[in-house]
Amino acid sequence: MPLRLFRASHVTAVAAILSASSVASQVPSALTVPGVSSELAQRRRTQIRGVTYDLALTVGTADSASGTVRVSFDRRGGGDVILDFRGTAVVEGAVNGAPWRSIGGAWNRHHLTVPAAMLRDGRNTVVVRFTTPVASAGAAIIRTKDASDSSTYLYTLLVPSDANLLFPCFDQPDLKARVALRLTTPGAWRALGNGALTRADTAAGAVTHHFARTPPLSTYLIAFAAGPWTVQTRAEQIAPKGAPVPVSLYVRASRAKEAEADTLLAMNARALRWLGEYFGVSYAFGKFDALLAPAFPFGGMEHPGAVFYNEESFIYRERPTTSQLLGRQATTYHEVAHQWFGDYVTMRWFDDLWLKEGFATFMAARLQATLDPQSNAWKTFYLRNKPVAYGTDATAGTTPVWQALANLDQAKSNYGPIVYSKAPSMLRQLEYLVGERAFQRGVQQFLRQHAYGNATWQALLASIGKAAGRDLTPWGRQWMLRPGMPIVEQQLDVVDGKIARLRLVQRPAQPSRSGTGAWPLKVQLRLHYANAQPVQLPVELRGDTTEVRAAVGRAAPAFVYANEGDYGYAIMLPDSASVRWLEQHVAEVSDDFLRAMLWGSLWDMVREAQLEPVRYARMIIRALPREQDEQLAATLVGRLVSSVNRYSDPAVCASMLPDIEALLLAGAADDTRSYGIRKAHLDSYIGLAQRPQSLAQLRTWLTGDSALGLPVRAPTRWALVTRLISRAAPDADSLIAAELRRDATTEGQRQAFVAAAAKPDSAIKAALFTRWFRDAALNEEWVTSSLRSFHDPEQQRLSRPYLVAALETLPWIQQNRRIFFLGSWLGATLNGQTERAALTLVDNWLAAHQALAPDLRQKVLQARDDLERTVRIRERFAGVRPTP
Repeated sequence: MPLRLFRASHVTAVAAILSASSVASQVPSALTVPGVSSELAQRRRTQIRGVTYDLALTVGTADSASGTVRVSFDRRGGGDVILDFRGTAVVEGAVNGAPWRSIGGAWNRHHLTVPAAMLRDGRNTVVVRFTTPVASAGAAIIRTKDASDSSTYLYTLLVPSDANLLFPCFDQPDLKARVALRLTTPGAWRALGNGALTRADTAAGAVTHHFARTPPLSTYLIAFAAGPWTVQTRAEQIAPKGAPVPVSLYVRASRAKEAEADTLLAMNARALRWLGEYFGVSYAFGKFDALLAPAFPFGGMEHPGAVFYNEESFIYRERPTTSQLLGRQATTYHEVAHQWFGDYVTMRWFDDLWLKEGFATFMAARLQATLDPQSNAWKTFYLRNKPVAYGTDATAGTTPVWQALANLDQAKSNYGPIVYSKAPSMLRQLEYLVGERAFQRGVQQFLRQHAYGNATWQALLASIGKAAGRDLTPWGRQWMLRPGMPIVEQQLDVVDGKIARLRLVQRPAQPSRSGTGAWPLKVQLRLHYANAQPVQLPVELRGDTTEVRAAVGRAAPAFVYANEGDYGYAIMLPDSASVRWLEQHVAEVSDDFLRAMLWGSLWDMVREAQLEPVRYARMIIRALPREQDEQLAATLVGRLVSSVNRYSDPAVCASMLPDIEALLLAGAADDTRSYGIRKAHLDSYIGLAQRPQSLAQLRTWLTGDSALGLPVRAPTRWALVTRLISRAAPDADSLIAAELRRDATTEGQRQAFVAAAAKPDSAIKAALFTRWFRDAALNEEWVTSSLRSFHDPEQQRLSRPYLVAALETLPWIQQNRRIFFLGSWLGATLNGQTERAALTLVDNWLAAHQALAPDLRQKVLQARDDLERTVRIRERFAGVRPTP
């Protein structure tokens, strides 16, 4: 089909999708508009107290669930009371024992208005019978079917504002409630909820599970799961003088033998013990269940007493690398830390989302560093958090850590690297500033003061500031309320072999977003000497330029690094003398953590177009054979590919490809190196393969079940199939069918879907793009997984017709997809492009959509940044050719 006709018809199809999904509101009241507005939340905050929910649900294999909820609360000040509900139907109701005959007219499909005439000041009870959908995606109850044994499994997913899709409630985090759940399921099923199971009644082939009433919970934290799970339980001594706590692991029956149950149970229990001691508050939710959820769209979800983890991240189908094991541990520690930060004390509103997410990430690293010093956890923290934080915070779409939020419908936009990666980095800076003991005392006081309640960032800083004996209000204004981040450039002057001047010059990465003025920073500066002990200097940056007077007169160092230990939050750009030394000797720096940071700063120079990508690639080619740190080696392999394949023009890539392939093959074959290093080389070779001989090599490995002495199992086999298909393998369908015969599991079916998305075929892309929106049975995690294959940069001319169409769908995606999907959608779409023509399309679309919601515009600008950098770097170094 001609390009112009195809694009026009496609945009029409997208418009039809969006139109069909929207419902025009007929409600005049600003309080009952879709979502939960800040005005409604504030009104209820002063009107409602003492909420309890008695929730009864009947679930099974059907597409809907029926239920009854008894909502009890104290009302003061008169007026109607507004419940939130977006389910399928409201059947009937009662208020304070009287039938609510007008309930149908009181529901506008978003809210249920209880009339003041039926209420009284003091205690009230509202009972509502309702139905709610059950589906693979887009529902509060997610259903998955196990391809191995056809078993059905259900679990809830309510964050940030889908509790009101499940049942009528006050869906805002600061109206916590005690919840009693009664769940009726098919007779062979097990169930779990936030509370402990108190009894199970069996009748007529069904079983009703009764769960104990919980401590106060925010609605987004309410959870249950049901299905033929296998379960292992053991009693763990969590608090030194407390009673043993039941700790359980729930796993699909077909995968129970693969799960390392003892390891996972011990990991969760260990985290519960350590965090209780650190916080000075014992675990507060009785029993602790961990569920490995199939097709789960997040790494984990922290429901009190019932944490859900991503099954694929916790059960390995081939030998895991050290990075995977550390990632699983970090995810566990993150979700367990939420039992205090997020569950025990919850942010008042989702503008303070960082208060739970940032803290959980920071505490996971703190816990990992303490319990397993050999893990070098702060290096892992740096590698996992700083690049992604800087990659967002340095863009024109950056936001403050505290993000204003007018309606909970927009809360999904607040999720992302600012709260997950910048915020914990900021907490590391704060801990370094006030000291570890003062930081811990302040956190303990904060938790005690707000037990089972809600709080704000101001309350946290007040507690830490009091413990440290200093006013943190100015610090908070800069780091909580100011968008953006600093870039710090090192400027070194040497005269007669001695330091004559050393300055740290600070500027905003995005002046138009951040304004002028310096951020307060405390860092540890290192003067490194090749044949002498380093000099380490604590430095506080309070202005645009900081003179490091303590360095003057010292011998000229091999290099200077102004953020040793990663305490500061800033893009640190080394001075030219340091760059020259590091270019030749960075591999000789013995400290793995420091070496990782030095490589990171050099990479930041590439991204700032101050260092040629080819030059950085040559540095990696020289250093990589010597690199023994598994995490850093994997990082460098990835950056090598990006330097050449993304940031360099195609001619440079073609000329360097044979050398890079040889390097990757040698690294994968080197049995003196760790498995993780070898696997990183192999994976990158597979992802880079494009020459005929390289593609033939992939087929050989696929046939032989091994590659360079490494076993090739399901995940790697699917990577081989997907790569061959993306390079226009003529037998694509046969490759997928053959692999499905070997791997008929649910995960195999997902991988087959991803592989099919890699076909370089315009008709396939057209059908898939439409299916993403129209197929209600398509699991959201499958969609997310297929985005990268669809938007393969090597197929960007085929995927470019969808660039504008993908942007047009953003309001629908924000309304209908889960919290991380929006970022994944934009990231995959724009990262699949490298040319100025694509950047022009994005900029023209932004210019034509001035009325686009601010949060969506920010997300587009964040995703746009790397495309703009790619174009700028390529054009800046267009004349540079590789030299040996």
